[in-house]
Amino acid sequence: MANAIFIYIRYISISFKSQMQYKVSLLLQVVGQFLGTIIEFLGILALFNRFNSIGTWTLNEIALFYGMINISFACADALGRGFDTFGKIIKSGDFDRLLLRPRSTVLQLLGTEFTLRRVGRFLQGLVVMGWSLSTLHVPFNFQTLWLLTTSFIGGVALFLGIVILQATLTFWTIESLEIMNILTYGGVETAQYPISIYSKWFQRFFTFFVPLACVGYFPLLAVLGKEDTFLVPVWFCYISPMAGVIFLIVVLQLWKVGERYYCSTGS
Repeated sequence: MANAIFIYIRYISISFKSQMQYKVSLLLQVVGQFLGTIIEFLGILALFNRFNSIGTWTLNEIALFYGMINISFACADALGRGFDTFGKIIKSGDFDRLLLRPRSTVLQLLGTEFTLRRVGRFLQGLVVMGWSLSTLHVPFNFQTLWLLTTSFIGGVALFLGIVILQATLTFWTIESLEIMNILTYGGVETAQYPISIYSKWFQRFFTFFVPLACVGYFPLLAVLGKEDTFLVPVWFCYISPMAGVIFLIVVLQLWKVGERYYCSTGS
């Protein structure tokens, strides 16, 4: 395990050096990501300027959901670039080369690139979340820190799991299934709002099958002190982000099944 961590750090350091060769280009990409996601939040501002609230939810509260899901997705997107481009690796036959190396293919793909331009989305989400917490006067104590930290970790694990799941399906389809973006980018759009505003079947799907509600909605309910309003046990809010980690573990097992199925593309 220690050796794998050391190798991964080496992979990431090489990726950093490569991307830092063109500093101005990297800076422009980061700024572009920051400004692009600001436009998304301006859309939410326009919605609240017209309707003032969504049910019982205010702009400040929605901003907390928005900020958390965006910083989680930004980290997962930066980590999972190798899996995001896995269709090209399969079609070119380069995956055979990864299999010949005496290291896990998951480790190698995670180390393909740490996409620094995602820092723009991360910073924008962090600013929005910080503004939300300050305007809502959320007390900064151990409970709040636990809920925010576990929500973040669970969110990163969940989105990384979805990207790996998309790559796993490529073992059978060869072409990457763009429909899976419904769960990645579509999941981000969904989780920017409280899951309680959606239909019951939609809530169940994103709670029990793809646990977006578990990593974002339930812990943030406790942060906002609204768990009693929506009849959610407070203890569940503290452990629900583990669903994201469990989802990732299950997907990694499916990845191993896909590897055993793989028989090269003949490229």
